[in-house]
Amino acid sequence: MNKFKSDYIITMDDIVREGDPILRQNTEEVKLPLSAEDKETLESMMQFLKNSQDPDTAKKYHLRAGVGLSANQIGLNKRMFVMYFTDIKGTLYEHVLVNPKIISHSASMVYLPQSEGCLSVDRDISGYVPRYERVKVKATDLTGEGIQLRLKGFPAIVFQHELDHLNGVMFYDRINEKNPFQLPDNVEITSI
Repeated sequence: MNKFKSDYIITMDDIVREGDPILRQNTEEVKLPLSAEDKETLESMMQFLKNSQDPDTAKKYHLRAGVGLSANQIGLNKRMFVMYFTDIKGTLYEHVLVNPKIISHSASMVYLPQSEGCLSVDRDISGYVPRYERVKVKATDLTGEGIQLRLKGFPAIVFQHELDHLNGVMFYDRINEKNPFQLPDNVEITSI
């Protein structure tokens, strides 16, 4: 029985925290066409992101702001995640991505100078997380249509962070263990 109905309000109590084994699993492909249950879950996940970014709703439900949420972060072993944010140019990124894959990427890389955060991690972690600057991706959307996206900069970082979740990788796994602020050699890399 799916508790994540489209009208279910996901709260921080539903978010799986680091240490839970599901965050280290390689998640399973979602059967297509999408079931009604999977669609409702994805709608509920998207609503969480919208709620988390609305100051009044976030305060009411004690939500931490998020820009992406993967299914295993709410305890489901499924290859699907949602993204919701506006970039610095004002472009809205609102994507439901099922069975997502990177089909090509740039050689150049980017990182966030303040590091990355994660709804499943309740502590501050410092260090640079190198990501591909540009990615071309494919996935299935909420309607069951195949889509392709070209993402650059922050949207590419968000996509790679969420895809890592589906592969059992946490963002801090990508930070240099010996020197958290050391960037990879022999690659063009810039800060966003």
